[in-house]
Amino acid sequence: MTDTQTDAPGEADGPSGIGVAGRARRLIDGWSANLVQIVLGLTQQLLLVPAFLHVWTGDMLAGWFTIFAAGSLVVVADAGLQLRAINRFLAFKSCADCDGRTANFYSALLRIYLAIVAGLGVLLCAAVVLARPSEVLGFHATPTFDAAMLAMILGMLLTLPSNLVSGLYRVRGKYGRTVWLQNAALLLGQIAQLAALARFGSLFAVAIAFVSTQVLLAVFLTAFDAPRLFPFLRRAGKPPFVSPSLRWSIGQFGRALPFAVANITELALVNVPVLLVSALVTNRVAVAQWGLTRVIASLLRSLCLQVTLPLAAELGHDHAIGDRERLRRLYAHGSVFVTGLACLTVAGLLPFWPDFFALWTHGSIPYDAPLTVTLLLGSAAVAPSLLAFVFANHSNRGDLLIRTKGLQLVVFLAASVVLIPRLGPLGAALALVASDILVQFGLLALIVMRQTLHHPFRHIAVLMLMGGGIIASGWLIGQAIMALVPGSGLVPFVVECAIWLAVVGLLASPLLSTALRQRLRALIPA
Repeated sequence: MTDTQTDAPGEADGPSGIGVAGRARRLIDGWSANLVQIVLGLTQQLLLVPAFLHVWTGDMLAGWFTIFAAGSLVVVADAGLQLRAINRFLAFKSCADCDGRTANFYSALLRIYLAIVAGLGVLLCAAVVLARPSEVLGFHATPTFDAAMLAMILGMLLTLPSNLVSGLYRVRGKYGRTVWLQNAALLLGQIAQLAALARFGSLFAVAIAFVSTQVLLAVFLTAFDAPRLFPFLRRAGKPPFVSPSLRWSIGQFGRALPFAVANITELALVNVPVLLVSALVTNRVAVAQWGLTRVIASLLRSLCLQVTLPLAAELGHDHAIGDRERLRRLYAHGSVFVTGLACLTVAGLLPFWPDFFALWTHGSIPYDAPLTVTLLLGSAAVAPSLLAFVFANHSNRGDLLIRTKGLQLVVFLAASVVLIPRLGPLGAALALVASDILVQFGLLALIVMRQTLHHPFRHIAVLMLMGGGIIASGWLIGQAIMALVPGSGLVPFVVECAIWLAVVGLLASPLLSTALRQRLRALIPA
């Protein structure tokens, strides 16, 4: 469902920097890289746990999860600067001296990133000395916890400047390259973690093993790969560089604030519900139900966001150069693709998730059907708005983002305070889905669609009809297969899933026809 127009040869080194491979090839490369990144993320979070438990106690594993979560939150220190840089790089595409202005802005912002790393690094070291993390977080009996926490956070801070490089790669048609390099670093990091676990067995050693590959990747991208791919970043051939003033530097944070608020809100909507349910629900089994069910909803949302990122880079390019027709077609086709993927995933999860949940938890946690259905159907309904959200980040709609995402957080928190004490985890799910549908879809996505498409309401109607048909068909096929396959347990579950995939693949096989795909694309309201 993508625009397969191929860009003119030789365009990659010009101001657009987005050509040579063609749009379809770049999108497929980006999607493939993101899919591998999701798999590696699952490996880190799930498959390495048995190896950790083979050496560590439960307390040490809990300490590792805390350290890893702290490292993951360092992304907040970017403060929206990456998206600010992406929008500036895109804006330079319409300028006469695109490469020169890009190089100057890159150099100036890189200095800001280095200042952030230095400043926060000093504050971090002072904070660890004044208030030991092991004492504050209750891990005083866990060996090397403080050293591991310091190594993890400081190491992730050192990777911040690579965000600027990743933004340049995304704008210049090299999105897949940076993600594939990140995947290689993640894989090497996982191997290094296992080696450190077997050789030393300490939290500090495993933290160093994980973070060292991330730091090496950041150094490689910033110091070697980016200057080699984009020679205009080197001093030779660049316009004279004027050191940025303090006023200009502070101004960048102000212009990046809307992007920071929007993306911190998105991060909060993933993590805050867990804290609210834990605080407001006294039934610990219900809290466990929420945490486990929320995993699959978060994974589905992450999958949709990863699919939209390569699309957003292409949409941002078309928006920057003023190619409205190509932008409109790609947005319409991309919206259908993201929605179809989300609905197909939900269609497969709805019938088989109860059996998987029982196998996953060994029957120790009861299955909550209303909670699961609410989260999954809500994730499918909000899928089109995720493309609008990511596109808004790549088209300099800071005012729209800060208004809508701020309002969404307020709506979610207000609904949570009312619903969670009465309905428990189901109240949290309803609050989350309501804020997504009312604000992110009903406000942000609708505004972006009206500004982008000629027929936004017809497009939404097609998305609803297509999504409902996919989910209903997939659920009915699953119910029929479960009725035909006898027994319970792992083997029948695997057989049921295999049959479902085979049937759905057979029904979707006509889409292999190029002519049919072209006809279907022509029917999508844009």
